Amino acid sequence: MVSSSRARVAVRDDPRRTRSVAAASAALIVGAGLALRAVAAGEVAKYGGDALYTLLLFALVFVAAPRTAPVKAAALALAVSWGVEFLQLSDVPAHLARESTAARLVLGSTFNAPDLFWYAVGAVTGLLAVRRA
Repeated sequence: MVSSSRARVAVRDDPRRTRSVAAASAALIVGAGLALRAVAAGEVAKYGGDALYTLLLFALVFVAAPRTAPVKAAALALAVSWGVEFLQLSDVPAHLARESTAARLVLGSTFNAPDLFWYAVGAVTGLLAVRRA
């Protein structure tokens, strides 16, 4: 019988498996975001979506670079999320959002300080999920 810590190391040492699990997780996260929007409204949908946005970025880090340390993946996902949010202090995302639905979904349009907290929730959730796996 293989101990759970050795099994975790074995999964992290297999980049193809890590990439596959991360890609499947990304698809589930997108589905969860769509489901959340379908059943919830207001702050629950908005802030839940914020956390899922960063969680999706966290999973995509492993799709692109499967050997990334989980803490680094969480930090990168959080930094990108925060970067996009702070970019909203300029007119660039709002302008792009008027031109493209995809840009509106990825970049948003207006800065909202509480989003920063919920992005951190998504990063920590990803980190905890990987550590439990």
